[in-house]
Amino acid sequence: MEGIQFDNGKGTFSVSHRKALSHHMPTNHFHSTYEIFYLMSGKREFFIKDRTLVINEGDVIIISPNILHRTTNTEKPRHERLIVNIHENYMASVNGSYMDILQPLFEKEYLVVNLSLHDRLSIEALSNRIMEEIQDQKPGFEMFAQTLVLQLLIICCRHVKQNSIEPMESPSPMHERISEVARYINNHYMQELSLHLLAEKFYISPYYLSRFFKEATGFTFVEYLNSVRIKEAKKLLERSSMKVNLISKKVGFGSVTHFGRVFKSVTGYAPLYYRKEK
Repeated sequence: MEGIQFDNGKGTFSVSHRKALSHHMPTNHFHSTYEIFYLMSGKREFFIKDRTLVINEGDVIIISPNILHRTTNTEKPRHERLIVNIHENYMASVNGSYMDILQPLFEKEYLVVNLSLHDRLSIEALSNRIMEEIQDQKPGFEMFAQTLVLQLLIICCRHVKQNSIEPMESPSPMHERISEVARYINNHYMQELSLHLLAEKFYISPYYLSRFFKEATGFTFVEYLNSVRIKEAKKLLERSSMKVNLISKKVGFGSVTHFGRVFKSVTGYAPLYYRKEK
């Protein structure tokens, strides 16, 4: 089962399975859905919001909506992974107590789940069933696959509730330093920021900051700054009636024209697309 790709066309449910010798996620990445990333084999570096984590075979990463992330190669680039994106609405429709069952998802921006062997076997079986449903596309396959995804999420949430999760360490002091820079950007994106300004603030040469920011996060400095700003703008478009020109200023853009160009390059849509969806 290689190269499975499914999208329901509504931006609310998608499934992607791939075996690859090497892969760097090509685009700046955040969604209106929860993302479940199950590493079936291999090892990956995962940058989520402001931290770089090393993910090993059998780990499940669950990322909340609108959290910036990117995955890149480690020293062992060969890997196999399953990615599912599912909207919260599908979780809400299960029953009234879904908030209790899936509570860890709503409390954290992301979860890194290191499964026991028993749970991993269950996740493996569910993953294979999800892929079979998507591949065979029998009547009701989309709903069937979603119920399997919910079972997967319940297993992960049970594991999190029963086991204390230790904070994951950065791969190196350099990664920790770059995390500090990323956190600063997340807190000050609305201000005027530049590579030289941050290099001066963190006592790093602009060359060093540019090089290692890309190495640690998978983003260039400008890509990351623009993605953070556009992510915040998207939330304002969806959740408020604020005018586009005011939103562009609020998230740190000097020109509404430049804002529109960057917004489309990051999301694939013009800003008003998200206002219409509201």
